[in-house]
Amino acid sequence: MAEALTVRQLAAAIEAQARGALTLELRGNPDEPIDRVAPLESAGPGALSFLSNPRYRRAALESGASAIVMAAEDADALQAGGARGTLLVCVNPYAAFAYAAQSLAPVEVLQGGVASAAHVAPSARIDPTARIDVAAIVEADAVVEPGARIGAGAYLGPGAHIGARTRLHAGARVMAGCRVGADCILHGGAVIGADGFGFAPFEGRWVKIPQTGRVVIGDDVEVGANTTIDRGTMGDTVIEDGVKLDNQIQIGHNCRIGAHSVIAGCVGIAGSTTIGKGCQLGGAAMILGHLRIADGCVISSGTLVSRSINERGFYTGFFPFMKNRDWERNAAVLRQLDELRDRVRQLETRLKERPDMPHAARDDS
Repeated sequence: MAEALTVRQLAAAIEAQARGALTLELRGNPDEPIDRVAPLESAGPGALSFLSNPRYRRAALESGASAIVMAAEDADALQAGGARGTLLVCVNPYAAFAYAAQSLAPVEVLQGGVASAAHVAPSARIDPTARIDVAAIVEADAVVEPGARIGAGAYLGPGAHIGARTRLHAGARVMAGCRVGADCILHGGAVIGADGFGFAPFEGRWVKIPQTGRVVIGDDVEVGANTTIDRGTMGDTVIEDGVKLDNQIQIGHNCRIGAHSVIAGCVGIAGSTTIGKGCQLGGAAMILGHLRIADGCVISSGTLVSRSINERGFYTGFFPFMKNRDWERNAAVLRQLDELRDRVRQLETRLKERPDMPHAARDDS
C-alpha cells in the first residue's frame, strides 16, 4: 500500500504532474488522508474515487470514499443532495484521477545491476543504474540507458538501444538495431522489429525481400502485450512520442504512428500507412496499406479503412449486427445492388422520355 497523502498534498501533486493545466478546488476536509484509489461502489475510508458521468451521481452520494474527484456541476448537485466526504473539483476529473493514481501507486525501488543468470554480451553498454533481470539476453553492442529495466527473459538484439527509465516486462523483445526512447513501457510478449511481410511474386512462388530498416520508438510510449511492430523494408517504422498501443496490435513495415495517438486492441495496420497525430483507433479496426490518416481522426471499432482520410473527423464503417436470418436476407439484397441500380436507372430514363409525364417527374433534380 502506498504512503498516505492528505487531500491537500494529493491535489498539489496532481497540479504539479499536470504542469498547471489542471487547477483543483477543494471542498471539504483538506487534511483527509488518502492511501489508495477505488471504484465508487467499493471505496471506503482512505480511498479516492472519481465521477465523470452524471448517471453515477447516486453511486457517488452513497459511496464510502474519503474523497471524490468530479466536475463542478456534479459537485454542486451532490452537495445539494447531502454528499459526504471531500470533493476535488476540476474540469477534467478523469485526468486528475489518473494523476492521483500515479501519485498513490506503490513506488518500486529499482536496484541497478545485472542478474547472474542474465546473458550480457561483452560489447553491450549497460548503465550502472539499469537493471537486467534473470534470463534476459542483451546482445552485442546493445545500449541500456540509466534507470532502464530489462525484465526476466526479455531480449535485446545486436545494436538495440533502450532509453532512460524505459521498462521491458518479462518476455518483451527488441530486435537488432531497433531503438526505444525514454520512459517507455513494453509489456510481455511485445515484439519490436520482427521482419515486415515483404515477398515478391515470381513464377508461382514468393521471394523474400530482406527487411533492412529498423523500428524507432519515441519517448513516453506504451506497447501492450503481444503487440508486434515490424521493421521497415528499407527505411524505418516510426512510433512517435506519447503513442499508446493496446494488446495484440499489428503494425506493418514502414508505418508511421503520429504523436499521442492511441490504438485499442486487435487493430491491424498494413505496411507503409501513416497515422496522424492525436488519432484514436477503436478495437479491431483494420487499416489497409499505403494510406494516410489525417491528424485527430477517430476510427470506430471494427471499421475497415480502405482509402486515405484527409479530413479530421469521426469515421465508422461497419454494418450493425442483427439476427442471422435477417443478415442473410439483407446480404442477398446487397449482392444484387448493381443489378437493382441499373434497373432503377433504366426506369428513370424511360420515365423522362415519356411525353405524358409531368415536368416535375422528368426533372433530374
